[in-house]
Amino acid sequence: MSLTQPTTALDHYANYPSLKDKVVFVTGGSSGIGADYVVQFASQGAKVGFVGRNQQAADGIVESCQSQGFPAPLFIPCDLRDIEALRSAIKQTESAFGTITGLVNNAASDERHKTEDVTPEYWDERMQVNLRHQFFAIQAVIPGMKDAGGGSIVNLGSIGWMMKVPDYPAYATSKAAVLGLTRTMAKQLGPHNIRVNCVTPGWIMTEKQERLWLTPEGEQELMAGQCLPRKLYSPEVTRMILFLIADDGSACTSQTFVVDGGWAGQ
Repeated sequence: MSLTQPTTALDHYANYPSLKDKVVFVTGGSSGIGADYVVQFASQGAKVGFVGRNQQAADGIVESCQSQGFPAPLFIPCDLRDIEALRSAIKQTESAFGTITGLVNNAASDERHKTEDVTPEYWDERMQVNLRHQFFAIQAVIPGMKDAGGGSIVNLGSIGWMMKVPDYPAYATSKAAVLGLTRTMAKQLGPHNIRVNCVTPGWIMTEKQERLWLTPEGEQELMAGQCLPRKLYSPEVTRMILFLIADDGSACTSQTFVVDGGWAGQ
């Protein structure tokens, strides 16, 4: 295995029988890390509904799953700032596949912004993009999960707020809030056997990150800060999420699982 990029061969890693035929809903699944979630859940035999705004990319994900013999995921175009559209997408997924018992709240944007440029309108819009939809997606799946006897929810955080990264205060605030949302919902939903956890990625090398944000100086800082001196990739985050949504993670709730190569907390 390369020390610079781990193998992406799906048959190299764990198979979770409890994920077969499980209905999983993924937000922000048409690009970036979310696209990998969709493919890897499908590879486990899960029935996946996912939302995003990139129809062309989503079509490619569906075709890729079908070509590999995985269950075809269902893509529903959705702007997650529109909560009614999100609720409708969740209903469409359940109409197509059955009760959602796995939810991955992934969608977010780490758009950079200077403090002096932030307006009240921009602040509110960033909360809509990065935080608000997570709560309303949870709210929408609770009744079905209760009826099903349980479920698992994973909210995506970020180490950005832990690392005190400048130039995105609204993003850092929203991602810090995900931890509070996770813990309060875990306590509320635990009696119904619904688990709620937070997965907190480090700097994951998606095409967007490498194109927009990764500079030689940034890579040097990354290699100096991480305990693992290599870049991290989306399948490494996905494998943690697979475990938490599967029954194998049955005792894990109200926790934050950091997948960052050992960078945060310095």
